[in-house]
Amino acid sequence: MTDTSNTRPTEGEAQAPRQSRLHRLMRYLPLIAPVLLWAVPCWVLLYGGQHWPLPVTLVGTGLFALGLIGMPLAMVRGHGRRQQDRAAILGDTLLGSIWVLFTWSILLGVLLRVALIVAGVGDGQGRARIVTWAVLAVTAVLLAWGYAEARRVPRVRRLDVQLPRLGAGLDGLRVVLITDTHYGPLDRARWSARVCETVNSLEADLVCHTGDIADGTAERRRAQAAPLGTVRASKARVYVTGNHEYYSEAQGWVDLMDELGWEPLRNRHQLVERGGDTLVVAGVDDVTAESSGLAGHRAHLAGALDGADPDLPVLLLAHQPTFVDRAAAAGIDLQISGHTHGGQIWPFHYLVRLDQPALAGLSHHGSRTLLYTSRGTGFWGPPFRVFAPSEITLLVLRSPHGSAPLER
Repeated sequence: MTDTSNTRPTEGEAQAPRQSRLHRLMRYLPLIAPVLLWAVPCWVLLYGGQHWPLPVTLVGTGLFALGLIGMPLAMVRGHGRRQQDRAAILGDTLLGSIWVLFTWSILLGVLLRVALIVAGVGDGQGRARIVTWAVLAVTAVLLAWGYAEARRVPRVRRLDVQLPRLGAGLDGLRVVLITDTHYGPLDRARWSARVCETVNSLEADLVCHTGDIADGTAERRRAQAAPLGTVRASKARVYVTGNHEYYSEAQGWVDLMDELGWEPLRNRHQLVERGGDTLVVAGVDDVTAESSGLAGHRAHLAGALDGADPDLPVLLLAHQPTFVDRAAAAGIDLQISGHTHGGQIWPFHYLVRLDQPALAGLSHHGSRTLLYTSRGTGFWGPPFRVFAPSEITLLVLRSPHGSAPLER
């Protein structure tokens, strides 16, 4: 018998080089991505057979080069140590614009060109110029529409959710979910007030904010967040941290929400009672909390449920849908989350799905657990929403045991 134990690499050893190459690639991604974002549209629009006059080519190339240099610089000045709001607005707007231009340069640069060839339209130069004008027109329309969608007060999305363990006395309980408001460099104080007016019109029993209130500290964004203090709910207003709070002094946001009359559910729960039945409303810190270094901040589901009757239904607030694996293992009835923004700018949702188990809407996990993922109430960074509309969510909880007289 031949001993091959020292001549054949183990499975771990075989995978190590592949993992190492992947890690090296990810390390250089922040450098590669901006170049691709600006270089691909530049080539498709200017050098794909259009044969533009030299001044057009030079000016166009100069604009793309300026964007390639200016966008990262603005992002660093806006979101780095300096926190300059004007620079952040410029960098974010350039990022969203070039993402849309990049996407449609590829799609129309291939599909439209093929369609024109098949249809026998024009010669090479004519087809190339048609593609250029089509890409610019589609990009302009999508950016204008996406900006309007991002800045509007979100539409209300209503959904009945049946929870098998919910008592009849709680049938019809109205839960309003807002999340990912992302108050930031663009002043949205008036927008915030109108969002809160819409929430109040829904006559909620329970209002939940599942994190990412803002980009920036509570001190800097206080004016935009202040309208949250006007939100009304007959039972409770509850809040959990999102990952962006941990970029901006999370404890300050917890304190401000407490000051505004919201109950921060930091790995704890409270009871909502109606008609003789009880619902456990629990919340956990974001999954990034522990790595933030803030004392006492971590996602701790066992702590959130400590002392709760295991026979009672549980509504869990957790910022990221990815927490649902732990929720399902614990037999949670309904988890509500945000974080994904529904992708915000198509087709970014394909990348989001690599990281999260759900993008938007209601999904089933395990034998009992339901997850509702909101597309978010605001927007992060680029002030655009393309094929991913924002929402204020009204979840009406339903009991399989019928309804009891409503108690308000």
